[in-house]
Amino acid sequence: MYVILRWIAFALVIMFTAWVIPGITVENFWAALIVALVLGVINAFIKPVLQLITLPINVLTLGIFGLVLNALMLMFAGWLSPGFEVDGFLSAFIGSIIISLLSLGINMIDRKDM
Repeated sequence: MYVILRWIAFALVIMFTAWVIPGITVENFWAALIVALVLGVINAFIKPVLQLITLPINVLTLGIFGLVLNALMLMFAGWLSPGFEVDGFLSAFIGSIIISLLSLGINMIDRKDM
């Protein structure tokens, strides 16, 4: 049950981000659910490998390159997901920051309830 609620919460976060950021568009709620699923798979399997590969750059930039990596993952999710578009790096960068902050809030609420 928690998995479904978290999935819906992340889809709402994606819809909110698309509403706030002009360069990000989501067609409907079903598309947001697909994007949430795609981002979850990307963050679980692809992102850890990329973080390991880019570790020296991340250390040199004191972690700021991690934000760039998040933006690139959001752009990749936009490329993979139907009904979700990201129009440029700046939109992806700002959108990934908003998604990360709101996801952090969802994760904190989830841990508090357990």
